[in-house]
Amino acid sequence: MKPRSLFLSARTFVPLVAALLLAGCSHAVFDPAGTIARQQRDLIVISTGLMLLIIVPVMVLIVVFAWRYRKGKGGTYDPHFDHSTTLELAIWSAPLLIIIALGALTWSSTHLLDPFRPLDRKATALEGQVADSQALRVQVVSLDWKWLFIYPDLGIATVNDLVLPLNREVRFEITSSNMMNTFYAPTMAGMIYAMPGMQSTLHAALDRPVDSTGYSGNYSGAGFSGMRFRIRGVPEQQFAGWVNGARASGRTLDIASFRQLLKPSEKVPSMLFAVGDKDLYRRILERCVEPGQPCMGDVMRKDMGHGGTGHGAMPPGRGSVPPPGDKPEGALFKSNDEKGTGPNVTKPTDTRKAPGTTKPGDDANRNMT
Repeated sequence: MKPRSLFLSARTFVPLVAALLLAGCSHAVFDPAGTIARQQRDLIVISTGLMLLIIVPVMVLIVVFAWRYRKGKGGTYDPHFDHSTTLELAIWSAPLLIIIALGALTWSSTHLLDPFRPLDRKATALEGQVADSQALRVQVVSLDWKWLFIYPDLGIATVNDLVLPLNREVRFEITSSNMMNTFYAPTMAGMIYAMPGMQSTLHAALDRPVDSTGYSGNYSGAGFSGMRFRIRGVPEQQFAGWVNGARASGRTLDIASFRQLLKPSEKVPSMLFAVGDKDLYRRILERCVEPGQPCMGDVMRKDMGHGGTGHGAMPPGRGSVPPPGDKPEGALFKSNDEKGTGPNVTKPTDTRKAPGTTKPGDDANRNMT
């Protein structure tokens, strides 16, 4: 094959390979529609630029040194060279300054972009104008393999369709039904974990109209790749009309319909509901949706002795801190005669004692560890 033909083949092949590889990249992170996502994009760009201040000169110097000190160049040979103050300062000062800059940027951004922090506390860093009104609450539930969005203050819910008003703070309360997952809306904010029995929080806002896609960022089974939801940012008036349409959708979200949603399903189309059970999210969070399942809060209250069983709270076991007023005085504050007279709160249980009784709820059955 002629050299010109090889050149033409390479010129055709390289762009095709580049296009194939770049097809897997998403531009959503660099096309933010909200103040939080915009600050995160800027953080990525600034951090990358600071790191390139080291990487690019090093790559260039590798080529320069290889060319300048190549064999046969006739350069001066100095086998006794072992130190250069100028070179040491250049080698260490530049990376050190960049590390300090990256550390300061990371520390300030970590606190400024804390997802639990309401937007009004970030007011000095907001580029858009977030409306001075009560935050819109959206309760997010990760299911197999779909997303449930509950608007508790509006009495509606959706599946795989997140619609938000522009220039209004949104407080997301995020949990999962049975599998750890991640809620990721790249045009609005960062990635937040969704875990069963726990609640994460995210504050965000959209400041321009958008129609984009959110993802699950954590592998959760066969339908993970299709676990996507639509994100729409609309003006307040259009949002109010959408809410009225959801209320009149004819579907009601209650315990019975939620149990149907719990069944694994893939690539589920968007659905609208009117919320029929205002306590639904709490029951999802406390994992007591199925018949006969006790809610975690009730179990904990019962374990603390407030469940009305009649036998009071469980007494402290070994290693526990005594109640206020019963804590023994430290040895440093005692006289020699007093030392050794206080109760030993860490003393192991006497194994020679008879075990508890067979009577349920008897205090003798407690503190057996």
